[in-house]
Amino acid sequence: MIENSSYAIGFTFLAYLIVMLAIGLYAYKLTSSSEDYFLGGRSLGPWPTALSAGASDMSGWLLLGLPGYAFASGMESIWLAAGLFVGTWLNWLICAKRLRTYSIQAENALTLPDFLAKRFQDKSRLIQSISAIFILLFFLFYTSSGLVAGGKLFETVFGIDYRYAVIIGTICVVSYTLFGGFLAVAWTDLVQGLMMSAALVIVPIVAIQGGVSELTSTLEAKNPELLTIWHNVNGEPLTAIGIISLLAWGLGYFGQPHILARFKASRSNKDIKTARRIAVTWTALSMAGALAIGLTGIVYVDNNLGGQLADPEKIFMILVNAVFHPVVAGILLAAILAAIMSTADSQLLVSSSALAEDFYKQLLNKDATQKQIVNVGRFAVLLISVIAMALALNPKSSVLGLVSYAWAGFGAAFGPAILLSLFWRNMNRNGALAGIIVGGVTIVVWKQLHGGIFDLYEIVPGFLFSTIAIIVFSLLGGAPEKKVTDTFDEYEKSLETMA
Repeated sequence: MIENSSYAIGFTFLAYLIVMLAIGLYAYKLTSSSEDYFLGGRSLGPWPTALSAGASDMSGWLLLGLPGYAFASGMESIWLAAGLFVGTWLNWLICAKRLRTYSIQAENALTLPDFLAKRFQDKSRLIQSISAIFILLFFLFYTSSGLVAGGKLFETVFGIDYRYAVIIGTICVVSYTLFGGFLAVAWTDLVQGLMMSAALVIVPIVAIQGGVSELTSTLEAKNPELLTIWHNVNGEPLTAIGIISLLAWGLGYFGQPHILARFKASRSNKDIKTARRIAVTWTALSMAGALAIGLTGIVYVDNNLGGQLADPEKIFMILVNAVFHPVVAGILLAAILAAIMSTADSQLLVSSSALAEDFYKQLLNKDATQKQIVNVGRFAVLLISVIAMALALNPKSSVLGLVSYAWAGFGAAFGPAILLSLFWRNMNRNGALAGIIVGGVTIVVWKQLHGGIFDLYEIVPGFLFSTIAIIVFSLLGGAPEKKVTDTFDEYEKSLETMA
């Protein structure tokens, strides 16, 4: 970007990182058990619960991927935003309270695999082992997407070689996740969530200097298809497969381990309703801002850059640098770093919990002490970071592309299993196993196929086939053991009595 501004922006970035590290070190002093490290001792109030869920959900793709998609496709991107908004609302409405209550009743289950194993009293540990495999697989891609976003940020702002930029971003994320655990992640997410929403609201307002009417008329003059939700930018009608694929992003919410962990970490069921309102409002404002940035960027690039932009996912950074003073730009660009860190840290933490709780403790050392589990978790953070960084070193990587694959993987593998485990008392262990395996494998296979029905976003068949597998295998296996249904009934009763 502009060389004269790099020092001011760099100073802002440094100050931001120091604050985040200070929070991480403070949280380190409060972390003494695996429950503290992986769920913050279930102590989060409504604001950190809501904004931590939102910030860890949206990640760098909210400031890079979604604006880039809006820049490239115009109002067609509303379908994607609508699906995500509805998915956010439904996830909070129907999953949050039940999952928190059930996970506590299920012997204080800390991870999703642990919850499913205890919900169905799986003594074989297959549910935990297979779930952990899919968590590690898809989180490698998800975490990699955040590191790609970080690489693009440092490359664009400071002119650093992309590969070195990815390494710097990785160090930033790992440094406080490694020590502080869930409390560091949740508290920094509160700060980062506020920064992200502020940036997404402020940037388009300042950039649209002539107002909405001028923006609309400029877009219409450039290409009227940018202003319709029923056609793509080439004037071709959107197909049913295209619209369903965009809306189907909302299905992914029910299976995202890093988002569902926030529900379990809430300090009480009473806070869930307040947290839901905060989270849904934050999501609506943030996505509206992201779409506005993409559309405003079309006009800016057309007027100032000859209508050409090699990488649409850099449009937010370009607008910020163009319309703000370097110091203000540094603060707003730090919001990108905030978005990246808020999700990557959560993903690393869930991945490390899968290795520590669901592999190490269950398969290698059943008598592991709390200190050993936490240390294994921290080692896992380092290991997963290195692998994700290696995947992110390809400069041609797309943030939205990597996110879409991981999002579908989690949504299909765990979404139906979590939903049915919370509402269907006749679901059994075999059904849960079948749903997780069928959902995860469908995503991997469908992604490799192209043309016709295979152009449908893989989360749709994955979610559908997983649901069918759960129902079929649960019914074929007969009614679950009485102790399993009795336990489910106890969970139901506890919904009204647990604070």
